[in-house]
Amino acid sequence: MVLAMPKASAPPSADPTRFGARHALTLTALLLAVQLVPIVGLIGGNAQSEVAIHFHTTKIAWFNLTGALVGTFVMPFAVKAANIYGKKRMMVALTICGLVGDLIAAVATNYSTLLIGRGVAGLYSPLGPLAYSMARDVFPRKLVGPASGLLGGGVGLVALGGPFLSGWLIDSHGFRGALWFMVIATVVVLGLILAFIPESSVRERESRMDWLGGLLLGGGLTMVVYAIGQGSEWGWTSTTTLAWAGAGVVAVVAFGFVEGRVAHPLFPKALLSRRRVWTVLLATSVAAGAVYAVGTMMQLLALMPAIPGVSDGLGWSATRNATVTAPMSALLLVVAVATGALARRTDTRILLAVGGIFTAGGYGLASQLHHSAGDILVVGLIAGVGMGIVVAVVPIMVIQSVSSEEQALGNGAQNIAQGVVQVIATQVVFVIMARDGKVMHGTQFYLDSGFTHGFWLIAAICAVGVPLALLIPKIPRSEKVDSAADIG
Repeated sequence: MVLAMPKASAPPSADPTRFGARHALTLTALLLAVQLVPIVGLIGGNAQSEVAIHFHTTKIAWFNLTGALVGTFVMPFAVKAANIYGKKRMMVALTICGLVGDLIAAVATNYSTLLIGRGVAGLYSPLGPLAYSMARDVFPRKLVGPASGLLGGGVGLVALGGPFLSGWLIDSHGFRGALWFMVIATVVVLGLILAFIPESSVRERESRMDWLGGLLLGGGLTMVVYAIGQGSEWGWTSTTTLAWAGAGVVAVVAFGFVEGRVAHPLFPKALLSRRRVWTVLLATSVAAGAVYAVGTMMQLLALMPAIPGVSDGLGWSATRNATVTAPMSALLLVVAVATGALARRTDTRILLAVGGIFTAGGYGLASQLHHSAGDILVVGLIAGVGMGIVVAVVPIMVIQSVSSEEQALGNGAQNIAQGVVQVIATQVVFVIMARDGKVMHGTQFYLDSGFTHGFWLIAAICAVGVPLALLIPKIPRSEKVDSAADIG
């Protein structure tokens, strides 16, 4: 593998380490690219109760998970192609493909077509990890850590403003308004990528696409997740469930053998076998996967109607939900920004463990306190701190664990692992809630016991992330990592 990094040129009078207008525009474009999937997920989550009732479906879990499955499958190919052909070029191609999916979903007249559109839109799922890796390629060393922390903490902006936006869209224009906004958001992000993000100079000039490895990894993980999603309908011990799950596991194991024998593997064994890398991937995927999985359940709790004996949702409007969760979102944003600054002089392993403790405690408390606006506010004061730490520190830890030429692969591997944890956790939560729920007029509703058990599951996964953080060996701080932008 030969990596080419041409020397960066700058005007003699310019200080390349100073944060200027060019850096600000690039950071803004990267920030919105990173947050496209979260904002679409948040708006989709707020729309899902209305979608479920409109289409009379018990399969509302797939409204958001279909795109996640497609993203899991395409991720290995996307990060490899980005290293070969260019990260910006790949981001543009993925965004255009995802835009087609958004359009299909917006005009869908039945639930099957809607899911097809949501699945195609999942093709822009790799935008996040590619944007994170671009930060290391286009910013000088001392700006990489703060920029990456801000990109991760940007989810706080989504969490703060997104609910109000989705509340206005859904309350005023229904779920169709939400779907059309996804189209608009994707167009805006595409324009910003084209206008303000420079192409990365990092390339694998002599590498080729590992199609077999990608099919085995992406296909195997997708089969496992699909089996979990269908397990409650097929039966957990049924031949069909075991066949899908077993085939997926076999494919992933086969991927490990294939990668050790091909000339240009998707994820080099030398990368994933390093303790500093695999422990970071494991700990961050569990911590972040859990906190992102809880959002769907909280939205269903808030927006599902209150029907005695049938549904124990709070029956709020989307705007009401935004108002109640705004303090938590603001806290998340403040903590995320502070975490990005702390990461320059504090051991990020400790930060990740502290974030896990707060999220586990917050969602453990939520298992008992989730019946009123006051309850949600109290839970948010604890969980919001943990979420802010986790979302900000994860991209920084990946940067600290890999070299600049490995950055896209590292972010891609972390995003795949995190996505698998998130999708599996979400699927299991839906299974748990449905077990204690009711179906009326073809729509799945959920009772209080289901929400209680779901919160306990999320809290347990968050708690597991704490000792995993302690497995990570000492890693360099963000200001000491190399940057392609410093080469000159």
